[in-house]
Amino acid sequence: MATEAKSNGIGLKLSRKDFQSDQTVRWCPGCGDYAILAGIQKLLPQLGMPRENFVFVGGIGCAARFPYYMNTFGFHTIHGRAPGFATGIKVTQPDLSVWVISGDGDALSIGGNHLIHAMRRNIGIKILLFNNRIYGLTKGQYSPTSLVGSKTKSTPVGSIDYPLHPISLAVGAECSFIARAVDRDQKHMAEVLDAAARHEGTAFVEIMQNCIVFNDGAWHQYTEKGLKEQNVLYLEDGKPLVFGPEDDRKGVNLHDFKTDVVASDDPDLTVHRVDDEEGAYVHMLSRMEADGGPLPLGIFRNIDRPPYERMIGEQVASAKEKGEGSVDDLLTSGDTWIHKN
Repeated sequence: MATEAKSNGIGLKLSRKDFQSDQTVRWCPGCGDYAILAGIQKLLPQLGMPRENFVFVGGIGCAARFPYYMNTFGFHTIHGRAPGFATGIKVTQPDLSVWVISGDGDALSIGGNHLIHAMRRNIGIKILLFNNRIYGLTKGQYSPTSLVGSKTKSTPVGSIDYPLHPISLAVGAECSFIARAVDRDQKHMAEVLDAAARHEGTAFVEIMQNCIVFNDGAWHQYTEKGLKEQNVLYLEDGKPLVFGPEDDRKGVNLHDFKTDVVASDDPDLTVHRVDDEEGAYVHMLSRMEADGGPLPLGIFRNIDRPPYERMIGEQVASAKEKGEGSVDDLLTSGDTWIHKN
């Protein structure tokens, strides 16, 4: 069982260095993964938990190397199945903080089914989706999030596939915590990751990340100075949807399933609520940039819902209390027979 942090009146003193493993970090120079790794290593000491209470689970891909670089428990699993492994860990060891690290190819192609059902069940794991709109480890094939027309090693004359929207997928799976950040904004990403770490239930965070070798500039309109101010809207709970530079502020009104960009002082601006359980509003928010509006960054949804591991624990305890916990009795009941030689 995981070890609880000891209360000594001062608290557990850990630093980023305590969470750095002795492994050489092997990503391409300039890769956005470095920024995410640094962000996580800075965050974990603030959570007041010992290293042995953390588990990082990766699938296959560049992002999946993450567990090697964390001085915690970790698993490098198989393609797309990281949520399944994480589910088993969390259900059997509910006191652990379990993190899934996956790329857009790993999570949304072969791993799509496992991702959906982890969110649907509301298992208390943190899922970080590194989205660079490309397969990096296998040298530049198009991924489920690549744009129509993307020219890659596997689509030299341009992709004809429509891209998958990760946030919209999470909304459809009724995930209880949904957020988005970019690798270039360390301060904002830290705030999002901190909220995800403290959420009870599935926390899904899409992190827009740059692949400098095979898809450089995939998110340039949302990361580059002079462009991001015009194209990014930071979500703040209880505040109107506004964006743009100080001398040209605009607002957003979501109504009739449409996005209207209006003046920032418009009386009908939509006010963001992270506890809004209505799927229609969050879905519109998740597709805002596709509907002619800015790209929302921050927490889309953060609602309270009993996590799967707690409910299954309560169910097992109740069955045992009622005398219904015998596996032998279950296996020998009903239509059974004895084989005789």
